Amino acid sequence: MFEDFRKFTYTLAGRPLVIETGKMAQLANGSCLVRYGDTAVLCTATASAAPREGIDFLPLSVDFEEKLYSVGRIPGSWNRREGRPTEHAILASRVIDRPIRPLFPKDLRNDVVLSLTVMSVDQDCSPEVAAMLGASIALTISDIPWNGPIAGVFVGLVDGKVVINPTLAERQVSDLQLTVAGTAKKVVMIEAGANQVADDVMFDAIMQAHEEIKELVAFIEGIRAEIGKPKFEYPSCVPDPELFDKIEAMVRPEVEAALDTDDKKVRDARLKPVYDKVYEALAEEYPDSKALIDECLYKLQKKIVRHWLLTEQRRVDGRKMDQIRPLAAEVGVLPRVHGSGMFTRGQTQVLTTCTLAPMSEVQLLDGIDVEETKRYMHHYNMPGFSVGEAKASRGAGRREIGHGALAERSLLPVLPSVEEFPYAIRCVSEVISSNGSTSQASVCGSTLALMDAGVPIKAPVAGISCGLITEGERWMTMIDIQGLEDFFGDMDFKVAGTKKGITSIQMDLKIDGLTPEIIKSAFEVTRKGRFYIIDEYLLKTLPAPREDVSKYAPKMITTKIDPEKIREVIGSGGKVIQKICADTNCKIDIDDDGSVFIAAVNKDDGYRALAIIEAIAKDPEPGTIYMGTVTRLMNFGAFVEIAPGKEGLVHISQLDKHRVAKVEDVVSVGDQIKVMVTEIDEKGRLNLSRRDALAAADAADGE
Repeated sequence: MFEDFRKFTYTLAGRPLVIETGKMAQLANGSCLVRYGDTAVLCTATASAAPREGIDFLPLSVDFEEKLYSVGRIPGSWNRREGRPTEHAILASRVIDRPIRPLFPKDLRNDVVLSLTVMSVDQDCSPEVAAMLGASIALTISDIPWNGPIAGVFVGLVDGKVVINPTLAERQVSDLQLTVAGTAKKVVMIEAGANQVADDVMFDAIMQAHEEIKELVAFIEGIRAEIGKPKFEYPSCVPDPELFDKIEAMVRPEVEAALDTDDKKVRDARLKPVYDKVYEALAEEYPDSKALIDECLYKLQKKIVRHWLLTEQRRVDGRKMDQIRPLAAEVGVLPRVHGSGMFTRGQTQVLTTCTLAPMSEVQLLDGIDVEETKRYMHHYNMPGFSVGEAKASRGAGRREIGHGALAERSLLPVLPSVEEFPYAIRCVSEVISSNGSTSQASVCGSTLALMDAGVPIKAPVAGISCGLITEGERWMTMIDIQGLEDFFGDMDFKVAGTKKGITSIQMDLKIDGLTPEIIKSAFEVTRKGRFYIIDEYLLKTLPAPREDVSKYAPKMITTKIDPEKIREVIGSGGKVIQKICADTNCKIDIDDDGSVFIAAVNKDDGYRALAIIEAIAKDPEPGTIYMGTVTRLMNFGAFVEIAPGKEGLVHISQLDKHRVAKVEDVVSVGDQIKVMVTEIDEKGRLNLSRRDALAAADAADGE
């Protein structure tokens, strides 16, 4: 039945990689089923028959689709089916998109869709790696024009040693989460989260990854040689060279003058009359060609900026290649939030807030990964006004989710543990103004916000970007690229880290790859930049995290009780813990292991709740003092509840330091009094003394 069925095998990191073609999804332009261990991903590449009109870009969509049946789970949503992609799926789609996109022909305008459906997951065999390889294979064997193949691997650092495609157990102890993609000759994509890994160690990991990638690319080339289809012809969308030459001759000096400023608003204002002049001059000869004229003017700006950078060593704002734009940093910007920091780099400005909450407010995750909760959340928003556009907010898109995740990954390695700082933490970066590298400004602003909130981070983290211009064998890098250099350049190489090492990398590329020399240069440029930002701005703005959290933040108190006592603390139907929360104005969470987290705006309330919980969970011992509630009065004394369900007798002779004639003369039902446990009789009954508690207090005051 399946006459075209083929199977290709490879051993990747000691585990079988099997590619099956000719059996599934045969109506797609290219398809394969990737089996890596017990992980299985169906990968398809489909292209439209005709180009999309009226656009000046490649309409490429990459969809990494998580199916929860792949891990034997039913979705937790109300209708019990997969909904919008999870954040994890969106990030995986972006990681696969970035190495694939630059290798399409620049003038291709056909819709291209890569659907990567995760059908089975073996946690030791990354479905993201399988999907990236499958996407490359599906495109390579299809008739869609593409200059691949590429291959990708995941890299860990376990006990100081580089590990290719680490298992789940190895990933959980790894100091590095690095994804590298490349062709046989160059590195095309780098994405990393790292526990302050040194630059040279990171570079070595990337190079080792590329050696494995070369072997994988050769494997994919073998598949193409056997079953690859000829690539289809398509109409080129490159503007008429004659039109470009006319426009350049007409307005090049005016475009150069317009670009020669560090102010985006001034530049846009100068360019508008230039565009109007060209439209008017060419209206008769080129009717209905506004889109082509726009593309020619864009290409002219790109040609000028790249010539300035590569030939004249000149930047549009007059900076040197290793010079960062003017910086400013500020903390405590917003009075009622728990922490806030604003970081400004040129015309890029980001305000980050930090919110602290009880551990019960961690994010619950519903995906194919083993991670079920997330304690640290970082969200990024970039409204239209930040770039001067009148654009209504439509919620976070893939770019916003990706930038938030990058900032989150950058700061995660320096956060204190739950034991040191028992809070759920959320940072939100609001882009107030954007002219390049807002994600790295978010990293800097978030460091300030966390420190302002009193989060005892291990070290400040700064982020900076490195740009690239290439022409044949010539190339040069520059630090802190602004928007124009990003648009017209070949690379945006973002690196964040502390002075000890790198915490994150994200590389966006528009060319066919990087050589080792370019990668080394980018590391050197960004290391100097982040050291400068940390020393001269972050630490001078706030030398260390604040000693205490904001007065508006909950105060966290933790303890650990015997898990067997949890039921007593919670009580039937939750009555006991609900009463404790109501009486002390606290929020209390208890984990299955007996960890107790008490959140209170007023610390005294928190310690009252702690005393009650410990009184319930721990057996009273003679000499211990409790704050109790008088529940009953008898002729011979008063009964006092020192904890829910734990009551003892204060004999009339123990009610005060002097002789008491009537119990009612000293206490009433409902009174809160301090008592000391003096005896626990053979039947477990408690004898209490207010007199001894008062004497202990007097003795403490005397000291």
